[in-house]
Amino acid sequence: MPSSGYTYLCEFGVLEEGVPRRFEVEGVPVSLVLTEKQVFAIHDTCSHSAVSLSEGEVDGCTVECWLHGSRFDLRTGEALDPPASRPVPVYAVQIEDGGVYARVVPRSER
Repeated sequence: MPSSGYTYLCEFGVLEEGVPRRFEVEGVPVSLVLTEKQVFAIHDTCSHSAVSLSEGEVDGCTVECWLHGSRFDLRTGEALDPPASRPVPVYAVQIEDGGVYARVVPRSER
């Protein structure tokens, strides 16, 4: 069983490398991204234009917003390109018994 505060999102086997998948945890949109090295969980809303990052392109450890081209680091949430200048939250991930869990902190607790 994962550590306290983690929410089950999906089975690991449904994730495709480089293809973001959108989930919602207690009203918080989350994008899970499987890279060749690990699974990342990042807030699924671009900090610049409020569109879904799970609809963007993944390149290595970055995801690009499809609307204006801002890229975000999947490890830190840092905005790497304008027009976005603010980071997006990232969430801790645990994989246990074939399930993917994320510790999603609601907006009220940030």
